[in-house]
Amino acid sequence: MDLATLRKILELERSKGYGDSAVLGGLDRYLQRWSSELPKNVLPTSYASLGIEQRVEWVEGMLHSLDKKKVKARSGPVRSAKKVKARSVPVHSEKKAAVNENLDAPIDTIKGLSTKLSPKFRRLGVETVRDMLYFFPRRHIDYSKRKTIAELGIGDEQTVIATVWQARETILGGRRSTEAIVGDESGNMRVVWFNQPYLSRQLRTNSQLVLSGKVSLFKGIKVFQSPQYEPLASEDLTHTGRLIPLYPLTSGLNPRMVRKLVKDTVDQWSPRLPDFLPEEVRGRAKLLGLPEAIRQAHYPESEQYKHRARERLAFDELFLIQLGVLSRRRDWKGGSAANRIEADSEILKIFLTSLPFTLTGAQARVLEEILADLAEERPMSRLLQGEVGSGKTAVATAALLATVASGYQGAFMAPTEILAEQHFLSISAILAKAGHEEKTEGSLRTFTSLLPRPITLGLLIGSMAQGEKKAVRRAISEGMVDIIIGTHALIQQEVEYKQLGLAIVDEQHRFGVMQRTALREKGPTPHLLVMTATPIPRSLALTLYGDLDLSVIDELPPGRQEIKTKWLDHEKREQAYRFLRKEVGEGRQAFTICPLIAESDFIDAKAALTEYERLSGEVFPDLRLGLVHGRLKAAEKEAVMRRFREGELDILVATAVVEVGIDVPNATVMLIESADRFGLAQLHQFRGRVGRGEHQSYCILIAESPSPEASERLELLEHARDGFELAEKDLELRGPGEFFGTRQSGLPDLKMAKLSDMKLLEVVRKEAIGLFNKDPDLSRPQHRLLKREVDRLWQDDTSMGEA
Repeated sequence: MDLATLRKILELERSKGYGDSAVLGGLDRYLQRWSSELPKNVLPTSYASLGIEQRVEWVEGMLHSLDKKKVKARSGPVRSAKKVKARSVPVHSEKKAAVNENLDAPIDTIKGLSTKLSPKFRRLGVETVRDMLYFFPRRHIDYSKRKTIAELGIGDEQTVIATVWQARETILGGRRSTEAIVGDESGNMRVVWFNQPYLSRQLRTNSQLVLSGKVSLFKGIKVFQSPQYEPLASEDLTHTGRLIPLYPLTSGLNPRMVRKLVKDTVDQWSPRLPDFLPEEVRGRAKLLGLPEAIRQAHYPESEQYKHRARERLAFDELFLIQLGVLSRRRDWKGGSAANRIEADSEILKIFLTSLPFTLTGAQARVLEEILADLAEERPMSRLLQGEVGSGKTAVATAALLATVASGYQGAFMAPTEILAEQHFLSISAILAKAGHEEKTEGSLRTFTSLLPRPITLGLLIGSMAQGEKKAVRRAISEGMVDIIIGTHALIQQEVEYKQLGLAIVDEQHRFGVMQRTALREKGPTPHLLVMTATPIPRSLALTLYGDLDLSVIDELPPGRQEIKTKWLDHEKREQAYRFLRKEVGEGRQAFTICPLIAESDFIDAKAALTEYERLSGEVFPDLRLGLVHGRLKAAEKEAVMRRFREGELDILVATAVVEVGIDVPNATVMLIESADRFGLAQLHQFRGRVGRGEHQSYCILIAESPSPEASERLELLEHARDGFELAEKDLELRGPGEFFGTRQSGLPDLKMAKLSDMKLLEVVRKEAIGLFNKDPDLSRPQHRLLKREVDRLWQDDTSMGEA
């Protein structure tokens, strides 16, 4: 019989994820034909009865032997099934171990990837062979559907291949930009890139480009506005007729080189990638095998295969996250008992009456949910969502007061020192209104009248003097501090609590296993409340925060002022500057947000720096400007933000670092440049930085050339005020994990999952809960590969929260 046919069947079985579906009736039936043709010890006793791992071992072993031409047809008696099994398994087990080891080998081991290139890939997060397999394209260009310049329509996403005739720097809308004239066999056209003057030096005359984007009309002439572009080499033209991947790049990597290295890696290694998803799960969800999904994600045979690959890989991401959060929930809830905190209704009544406002219905409901949890021996693990100004701090203070009244300590952790200071001041003000401040001693404040005894509030942050920190830590350990507010310093080894009852984590989702373990080491497991002002749709919260119970303050206090929001064309930027100057002239302050034009902090900082220099040198030379961006050290950021809060700066130029940031009641203008680059939820968060004082506040959105989708987002923001409504819409509009930066959340990154895909979310959740209920430790032999993958995905969780 023909060995080439056998090879094709085995390759098909591999591409289908070793599901015994390469031939009708299963492989065993087909392989029986070969029982008299092949040497002893080659065919399995029963392929159908093998687990996925053993199937991978056998198929890969056979293909390896066929490659080396070690399998030769023979005549002779059929071998004994018993002998075969005994003699074939050990060899493949060793080979499998080597394969796993190689998948996690450094990228330097990839053929053709030099030591000079490896640091550039590492900059993109590609450290191992496995990382390279999961280094997915940003998008694909279908060269078979490309158009000529003459065929281009207005408004649709289109691709042309054109020659650069001329490129020059120009001024467009008051910004340094690039203008190019390109052409093909059908004609010429103008291309402009706003605010990217450096392209004029990079685009060489007579070079060919692949241009993708939307065409608009300017004075009746077609113009490509800020399209995606990629240099084209003549070799790439041979790919006509298929989908070509476009990968993320960094300095020193060109598209063709990256394509070749990734393709070689995928061709060589994807067949060896064991499929960790249990066969019954894969079958019910009708998913591709993992090797096939990886191949189709990079070089899909069609749009349909590209969709199926994304579906399988998105399922994997959400499935592994679900198993991880289910495990975290069980570990926290099933650990040691917490101290029961019984709320004293009389004390709470006095406290709530002392507030200058009445709790909204939502605040009262959420407080009841928290107090009910605190009264249980099972440790609370709750996520409290509420928009800026919804009154989370008042609810948190009531919970802390209930804790102190029961004889326990409360800890309140903020992500930054300046936020910790703000919480210290605001909770001090609340307690002072409820009673009165008796004394201040360094970073300790004592208040009387609410309880039969005084309440001591403490602050612990890194910038405090060593002697002061030592005094506060001693007071905590001796039980002299009732409520301690600070950063993650609060759970460091040197901090010992006398009796910690409640830990509150504000605006910091990076609170993983290490932090929970650290809390447990402080005594009995404390109750945990995580607070966020980011509106998270319920579907997303259940998927990504399945280990936390959910409480939502979905109602703003009456009388909360509306922030007037206006979307301006970039040509009206001068008008926005005049308005900003007017507000500053009346004694107010303003934010100017620069877009994140690339993922790296370097490019982010460079963009912010350019804007800062332009505004301080050309637009507002007489005003006091400050700058914060991702490259600054934490202490430098804190210093600039503190100066802004204290009124020493008029305008703060910043990147997204202020999304969760400072409370400056005097700031009344939020000016967001290239607002079309941000998602709705993020824009809403920026907007929440103003409107915190008595003066009318404004949010101004400026966009260069927004796509129809971005225009829809900006129009929504102009008119919508409800953060949860905006968040749900953001999920619909943006799709893949862009909605909520999972890197800041302490959860694994999402590369393929669309959090707006409710159907997939429900299927994944159902499958994960079903499997977890049957085998919570993933200890069954058939789940060994899955357990390894869950462990790998969550292995960084122990280092979370050290930001």
